[in-house]
Amino acid sequence: MQQSDGGGGVVPVTSLPEFFRDALQGALAHQHVAVEDQTEQYVVNLLTLYARSEQLFEQTPEGVRLRPLAHMLAAALEAPSVPERERGLQRLGDVSLFVAGFFAHGFARRLVDVDYHVAMGGRAYGTLAQSLAGGRRRVLAQVFAELAGKFQPLVDALWEISDAARVYSQADVLRLYEIWLKTGSVRARRLLRDLKVSATPVALSAH
Repeated sequence: MQQSDGGGGVVPVTSLPEFFRDALQGALAHQHVAVEDQTEQYVVNLLTLYARSEQLFEQTPEGVRLRPLAHMLAAALEAPSVPERERGLQRLGDVSLFVAGFFAHGFARRLVDVDYHVAMGGRAYGTLAQSLAGGRRRVLAQVFAELAGKFQPLVDALWEISDAARVYSQADVLRLYEIWLKTGSVRARRLLRDLKVSATPVALSAH
């Protein structure tokens, strides 16, 4: 993997987990968000896994693509066993977190926006945490509970990692404002402030 150095060149990265760990720690510190070590490691593992596109996308009758989140949820809830249900909820939370963090700008003008991914992912992790709360999986339950409770700040952190070398256009500024209105993203508001844009809520038309 190669990382942009912000000056038009690239810096080779020899270890994906090490790169993502350093990037995540920096982004979390910049966002003033603290997570437990186990939660940090979980996110690093998730980023490392989904850096390989074949792990993120699935083979469907329509080709290789991401399954809609609603379909993932339905499959999890209709799973024939508890372990399969838990794996389905975990997949839903993982995909929602990764996609919301790395592809927020790509949701513009689509019916399903980043706030939908935040809501679905947070609920999936929260439900999974409750399911795992008893017995020997208590530590894992705590990880999922923290992922659920800090889903939006973690999305902001992943967004910062993916956005490190981005130059914002006027359309991007409007998209930042839209993301802030829909999710309350602290990072979106900070970026708007840095771009000299006042983040002021507006009344949405009922029409």
